[in-house]
This record gives sequence, C-alpha cells and structure tokens, in this order.
Amino acid sequence: MLASSTTAAVMLAASQLFSGVRADGPTCPPGGEVSCHNSGPVGDTCCFNTPGGLILQTQFWDADPATGPEDSWTIHGLWPDNCDGTYEQFCDMSREYSNITQILQAQGKHDTLEYMMKYFKDYKGDDESFWEHEWNKHGTCMSTFETKCYMDYMPQQEVGDYFTKLVELFKGLNTYKTLADAGITPSNDKTYALRDLQAAVKSSFGMEITFNCKNGALNEAWYFYNVRGSAQTGEYIPTLPGGSPSTCPDTGIRYLPKNSGGTQPPTTTTPGSPAPTGTFSGKGYLTVTVMGEEDGCLISSGNWYTTGTCATYRAAASGSGFTLTSSKGACGMVNDQFKCGSGVTASVFGVCLPPSFPCQILLLTISQASEGKLAASGKSTFYADKIPSGSTQVPVYTAPRAIPLTVSWQAI
Repeated sequence: MLASSTTAAVMLAASQLFSGVRADGPTCPPGGEVSCHNSGPVGDTCCFNTPGGLILQTQFWDADPATGPEDSWTIHGLWPDNCDGTYEQFCDMSREYSNITQILQAQGKHDTLEYMMKYFKDYKGDDESFWEHEWNKHGTCMSTFETKCYMDYMPQQEVGDYFTKLVELFKGLNTYKTLADAGITPSNDKTYALRDLQAAVKSSFGMEITFNCKNGALNEAWYFYNVRGSAQTGEYIPTLPGGSPSTCPDTGIRYLPKNSGGTQPPTTTTPGSPAPTGTFSGKGYLTVTVMGEEDGCLISSGNWYTTGTCATYRAAASGSGFTLTSSKGACGMVNDQFKCGSGVTASVFGVCLPPSFPCQILLLTISQASEGKLAASGKSTFYADKIPSGSTQVPVYTAPRAIPLTVSWQAI
C-alpha cells in the first residue's frame, strides 16, 4: 500500500512538472516558445500566454489634475493584447473582484499595496475602483493566471500575482528618468519631437514604444513584451508595438509639469498643423471612454468598436455647435441612436467642458471647447447595451442603457 501511494505521489509530481502547475503558480521548463512566436497549436496555456501573447505595461502622465509624484509617471495597467493588436476583455465574470485592497492585505502583500497607493493612482481619486477595473478587464484574460495553473489554489491567489508582476515591471520602466536623461523634462514652454522621445526610450528599453497624447500633450506610454513562460515568472522580451501606433504628433509635443496644474500656454496654429485634440473642428476620431479609460472609438456607421481602425470624422461649425460627417454620410441622432449615413439628417452637436459643468443645460460653442466631450441635446453621457469585443459593433444611444460612456475628439 505504501509503495502504491509513493508511486501515485511520484506520478502526480511528474504530471504537475509536465503541465507546469505549481502551488505558487506555473513553473515552466526553460527553452519554451515565446508568446506570439509559436510554430503550432499551444497545449499548455499555463506556460504560454494565449491568445493575449502581446503583454503591455502601460503608464500615465496626468498633469491636470496632477496625479501621483511630480517626478514619476504612474501605473495604468498590465494588458494582454492578442498578437494582431486586438484584445479580449472581461473574460471571466466569476473572477471579477471589488476588494483588491483586502485581497492584497490578506495575502501579506503590504509592500506591493503601499507602492500601488503611491504610484497606481486614479486621477479621480478612486484608486480601489481603478485597480478593480484593471484586474477585471485585463487580468482575467491572461491565461497563465487562470486558477487551473495553481496546484494548491488559494482564493484570489492569481490577483496578488497579477499586481505583484505589474509593480515589478513598472519599477523597471522609469519613463520619467529615461526621458530626463535625454534632456526631455516637463515644461510649460518647451515642446518635443516624437522621434526624440522614441530615441530616449529605445536606448534603455531596446524598442520603440507607443506614446499617446491628449490635446497635444504627452499622456501615456505603452511598453510591449512577448513572454517566454508564464506571465507570473516568465522572461519578458521587449517587442515593437502591435496595432497601437502613437497618437502624438511628430513635433510640437508638450510635456506639462504636474506642479503647474496642467496649465497650457497660448498656442498659435501654423498652416497645415493639426487642430488641438478636444476641439471639434476639421478631421478627427471619436474616441470612447468608459470608467475613465479610453476603449475604442466610433466607426463610420456611428457604432462603437474596440478592435478595429477608428473612422475619420469631419466636424464643421454650425450655429452654436457643429455637425459631424463620416464616409457613410451625415451624422445625427435617430430615435436616440447616434447614426451616420446617406439617409441621416445632420444633427447639431455641442461640447461639454470638464470637470463638472451642468451639461444638461449648457451647449458650448466650438471656440469654448477644451478637452471637450461630445454632447447631444446638451448631455455628454451616451450609453450602450454592452462593451463590444472582437468583431462586435455596438450602437450608441442618448437614452440610458447598461453602459454609460463619453465620446471625445482626437484631431488628426
């Protein structure tokens, strides 16, 4: 009987070794394939990130309102994009949590939590909700964090591992210092070229990254990796951005100091230069924001889409507001739905200013717009029945639905 038990134990251990399952998460054999570079079907998703094999560590530079230390970028998240640049989201409702702080405390991850409280900040001040959103939307879509990858799984164990890895990666990506070492520092007066930002980061990271701008000012940095092994303990290999080009202009990029409250000096527009993002004029994209995080955009029909290319819209002044058109035709509100097409009568839209203007009674003109949000009938909150994923397109309405969202202008 003892021999039989011993044999069974050995067989169990061998099985766990082969599958990569361990009490503390996957332990994968060396020399495994790198995510997004596999030569055939993947058998062990505990040791190979799939389908989200393009891992992003994303960071914010929030100057207005100033968020986090003045001499540091802050954490946005750890995202598993698919190898073609698309992504899954909210992949496992059974593992969505609303108590990240308590989970980390219960696991004794006090250092991680303390670091997050300083560097993982929500610009609205609700850090806990921000952390919950990042785990629920992105963490649940990382295959190596699935509960089957833990032999003696303890509830929420993968949540602690996710935030531990995120903090570890962020500590190794000091964007502020990297830029400062190249003479690129926050300023109310200076502007920078995208090529110089990329050269600075490439010298330390080894690859160009994605820089995103808001109203022509630097706002986000996205670092891309492929991973050999699990996301918890595997080898993170820098790679080029996949399907996410920088949204900053080639030149004239502002990098505003946090201690200025994001004050922006007067600017002049030279012939041929793009209009400032946020001003509904000329050509641009209509980007969608949900729970404070940009998530896709409106395509030419007016529907919301999260995995494809943004449609180019044209805004033209009309009375106290503006009209919008896409390649499909004029855009307007049809039975509370935002639509664009040849048979649509153009609506006159307005802009609502942050942070708390009473948009239900104000329609602001284009010249007053600053970081403005699209408004229909004086209201800047739109709605959808669900968040789109994959190839799904979702209509956008003004009448209340399950998902509230806002629509902003990104000039091109």
